[in-house]
Amino acid sequence: MGKLFWIKLVHTLIWAFFVVVIFYVLFSGITGNINTYTWVGIALVIGEGLVLLIFKMFCPLTLMARKYSDSTKDNFDIFLPNGLAKNNKLIFTSIFLIGFVLVLVRTFFGE
Repeated sequence: MGKLFWIKLVHTLIWAFFVVVIFYVLFSGITGNINTYTWVGIALVIGEGLVLLIFKMFCPLTLMARKYSDSTKDNFDIFLPNGLAKNNKLIFTSIFLIGFVLVLVRTFFGE
């Protein structure tokens, strides 16, 4: 298996990890079960956002994968359906922001 396969695999695993973290933040906000893991998750997602900002809204793994592919598909660098890869940032940023706002409201304004 080539280098692109391994980059796609790692990229997909990291993506899946962040999806779980984002849904955990949302779950915490909905249920009010806010704990250290919630805040660690928020910090991780914000950290990932900073990485994306530093790399001009590209994941560093996308930039690495570009060396091994000239595909114009949005999912050339990850094992996701093309439509999900295309709208990934919008979908999961929205879900994260909803969860984050709920966590903040519950933390600072009570239940």
